[in-house]
Amino acid sequence: MDRKNKKNKELWDLFTRKEEYNPLLLDQYQRFPYYLSCNRDILKPKVSGILMENGFDFEYPEGKKFAVCLTHDIDSVYFSKSEIISMAIKLLKEHKIRNLKVLFSKINKRWNPLWNFKDIMDLEEKYNAKSSFYFLTLDKEDLDFNFEIEDLEHEIGIIRDRGWEVSLHGGHNAYNNFEEIKKEKNKIERVLNKKVVGYRNYFLRFKVPDTWELLSKAGFKYDTNLGYADMVRFRNGMCHPFKPFNLRINREIVMIKLHG
Repeated sequence: MDRKNKKNKELWDLFTRKEEYNPLLLDQYQRFPYYLSCNRDILKPKVSGILMENGFDFEYPEGKKFAVCLTHDIDSVYFSKSEIISMAIKLLKEHKIRNLKVLFSKINKRWNPLWNFKDIMDLEEKYNAKSSFYFLTLDKEDLDFNFEIEDLEHEIGIIRDRGWEVSLHGGHNAYNNFEEIKKEKNKIERVLNKKVVGYRNYFLRFKVPDTWELLSKAGFKYDTNLGYADMVRFRNGMCHPFKPFNLRINREIVMIKLHG
């Protein structure tokens, strides 16, 4: 194999994440970590770079030179008991008894200081920006359950009506379970009263290429999982939206675009 073909193969293997198809080791959450990757130069988007060097261009709306994907993962909207206890201890140490009384009076009235979606949207609006909110839709018996998505119907309606995006933040096991993905998708769509097209899994749990295929089958249009949990930047050498490729069946995965 000559040097050029070898280089092209290396880029193709990087783009398709070939090394993740049959990994010998995964982390405690069944994720492929950066420290096991052969690509140590992750800060450089090699694939995007070579595409642009060869004349491929990327068009952004209104002739902009670049784009930024702003997102928020909504994991919890209530303080846990341990967090409340920590705040109370801190106020006691600081002898702020009045503040402590205010804290407990608000808690008794279902105080929701983490319901700051309006503040986020107001801030982004000042900079002519809009983001996506990824909501968990866990059941009470699920690990890390904090809220019922139905409790947020009013706030989610405001987000939708103001033109911001509501997306699904898949639960721990959704990344590898089609029925779970569909159940969670249906749940948030009932609350939103609108189709949900964006996805990111809790803890960035993701399996190549299975999760892509499950998301495509479930009707998602894009995914934002493809970044390492233990390292930022370009997991498959791309810094632009792309369509993934399934090496097992030798075809592009349809109806879905990925963001690294």
